[in-house]
Amino acid sequence: MRILLVNVAHPAIGSRIPSDHLPPLGLLAIGGPLIDDGHDVRLLDAEFGPISTAQIVEQARDVRPDAVLFGHSGSTSGHPVIAEVAQAIAHAIPGVAIVYGGVFPTYHWQEILDAEPYVTAIVRGEGEETARRLMTALDGGDDLAGVRGIAYRRAGQACATPPAVVIGDLDAYRIGWELIDHARYSYWGGLRAVVVQFSRGCPHLCSYCGQRGFWTRWRHRDPVLFAKELARLHREQGVKVVNFADENPTVSKKVWQTFIEALIAEEVDLILVGSTRADDIVRDADILHLYKQAGWDRFLLGLENTDDATLALIRKGAATTTDREAIRLLRRHGILSMATWVVGFVEETDRDHWRGLRQLLSYDPDQIQMLYATPHRWTPYFGQAAERRVITTDRRHWDYKHQVLANRNMPPWRVLLWFKFTEVVLQARPKALWRTYLERRRRLRHAMRWYTRIGRRVWPYEIWQFLRTQHLKIGPTVGEFWGDGQAVDENAMATSRPRRQLPNQSAA
Repeated sequence: MRILLVNVAHPAIGSRIPSDHLPPLGLLAIGGPLIDDGHDVRLLDAEFGPISTAQIVEQARDVRPDAVLFGHSGSTSGHPVIAEVAQAIAHAIPGVAIVYGGVFPTYHWQEILDAEPYVTAIVRGEGEETARRLMTALDGGDDLAGVRGIAYRRAGQACATPPAVVIGDLDAYRIGWELIDHARYSYWGGLRAVVVQFSRGCPHLCSYCGQRGFWTRWRHRDPVLFAKELARLHREQGVKVVNFADENPTVSKKVWQTFIEALIAEEVDLILVGSTRADDIVRDADILHLYKQAGWDRFLLGLENTDDATLALIRKGAATTTDREAIRLLRRHGILSMATWVVGFVEETDRDHWRGLRQLLSYDPDQIQMLYATPHRWTPYFGQAAERRVITTDRRHWDYKHQVLANRNMPPWRVLLWFKFTEVVLQARPKALWRTYLERRRRLRHAMRWYTRIGRRVWPYEIWQFLRTQHLKIGPTVGEFWGDGQAVDENAMATSRPRRQLPNQSAA
């Protein structure tokens, strides 16, 4: 089959503001196994430009695909864009199969198939093996009922097959790096970059996380083989920055130490950035020097809040003393800390915001990433927020960077004021300015300055977007807007392991 992978121009602030763009890892992960199955696979990345819907359709028509796959931007905020592009392609290329995967369609497959007749099938859960089997079935005209882990129409009605099993061996499916020109992708201020996954899933039970259930359980790549892959990308493609997409790559200290020691042995000069939990950093205090030696320059720490009652509500399983200690340890080893702080889990008052700001100052993170609580239907937090009202019905704003929940204690403009005030205080305080402009270590100084430049552009852009958004005074409740919760279906896949399947084996 001739298969076209389409990465649409995502509307999120993080996609539109920076001049850097990262490769669409989700689509590349699907592309590698499909290439190995003998399909003619191509990638159209509309992030560059960005490319308009009309231009995407024109380029797709030139390829003359049998199937068009959307996946990397399969998020809540990206869905309206994908729907528009998919419909336009289906109209322009009669008979083309439209296949859609990712987190949002995994849980909203019923609504999508009911409302969007041009969608042929939806891949539910991780897609490497499922996409292979689905393409084999479409190519042979077989009954799709035999493909686990998809949703499709049978006799005109939307239906789902049994869940696909969790992939037990992540190394059995390679990334299709040959689909991209590495010179086009950068991060960290123009440095050639890739996105990778060492692990999938997370064993923790944070109630608001929209990713944990999608991956169902935590698994990891072979640490030595993974280190070799990163080293090869550096030597053969000039990759300098590696951005880890993992929710929590450091779950196993033994496995993680094996990886960083294997990467050190490769003797490659890489910049590594990613996310982890503060308690893992504290646990690994004795090997943080190895983190730095391997190339780690920044960790995003999901602190989320400093109120013990709120942390218990969202089942974070963290302690404020641990958060503070993790930041201190990272700084001691020359690794930047970016603290995420989420507004809106509860309906805060002015006093709550002031207390939170003071706590953040006492933590003294190098960087801050402010987010808004955003309930997704398949998470346990959705049930806690179901009776709260929404202030916008634009689903493109369901991205953690826009206010979507009403607060009975203050109007949206005052929530925004606290949000922006907290950012300014944290990023413009003397300690932060010193680290941005006078830090003696060049790599860290570059990182701080790059992030500050991005922040200067994001800060007014968010205010402008807020002002041009019509906020509802009395909007529908979360439950009325999205429908019934799906927490019972949070785990997207079955947990039994499939047999190991090498890339050149048949998917049939």
